[in-house]
Amino acid sequence: MSERGAELSIEDQLALAVRAADAKGAVGPVAISVGELFPLADAFLVVSGSVERNVQAISDAIEEALNVAGVRTIRREGREAGRWVLLDFGDLIVHVFHQEERDFYQLERLWKDCPVIDVAPMLVHHSAVDGA
Repeated sequence: MSERGAELSIEDQLALAVRAADAKGAVGPVAISVGELFPLADAFLVVSGSVERNVQAISDAIEEALNVAGVRTIRREGREAGRWVLLDFGDLIVHVFHQEERDFYQLERLWKDCPVIDVAPMLVHHSAVDGA
C-alpha cells in the first residue's frame, strides 16, 4: 500500500466509503480489486444515486468520511454536473454514478476480470475505524 491513507487499510477505506454512501441513500455498491491490472489503485468502489443532488450528496459524504479519517482526496471530477463523480484517494478510486450513467457506461463490466470485494459485511459490521 502507498503512503496515502497509510493508517487505514484499503478494506477500512472501503468500509468508510460504503457506509458513508449508504447513509446518503446510495444503491448498488460494488467494490472491485483492480490492483493486479491497474497499478494506480488497489480498488474501485462504484455506487449509484437517483438524481444529481443525491449523487453530489453521496460523493460529499464519502469524501468527508475519508478525509476525516486522514485519507486525502487527490482528485475530484464531475461533482458540479452530478452525473458521474470520480473521487481519487490514491489506493481507492470511487465512482458515484447517476443510475442512467451507470447503466450506460457499465464500468463493472469493463473490469469483469478483476475480483469483486464483498461489501455486504461493511454495511452490517462497524469497525473501530469509525468509532462504532
